[in-house]
Amino acid sequence: MHKPNNSIRLIGNLGADPDFLELDGGRKLSKMSIATQDKYKNKEGEFVEQTEWHKVIAWGRLADVAQKFLSKGKQVAIEGKLMHRSYEDKEGNKRYFTEILASSILMLGKKAELN
Repeated sequence: MHKPNNSIRLIGNLGADPDFLELDGGRKLSKMSIATQDKYKNKEGEFVEQTEWHKVIAWGRLADVAQKFLSKGKQVAIEGKLMHRSYEDKEGNKRYFTEILASSILMLGKKAELN
């Protein structure tokens, strides 16, 4: 059986409408930011809610889906793989970031919310 070595699944809400780009050669790209929340008890026994933000990239057909159906606040389930990249900023400092390359997007929530 094939075991994926780099696989991630998240359920969260979009923090903004997805950005959509059509690149040279007709390739389509959508960039979005997903917020996930976790609750835990701290040392004092108080519940704490922690929000994490994740950058998601979708190409091709998934980019079309994101453009047509997704908007700020929508709840989605994302499957994909982690990608780590770096670049040099204007001052010559190396910057690192992590993105999720989406392989599937599932829209969640009530049917009325998906229209």
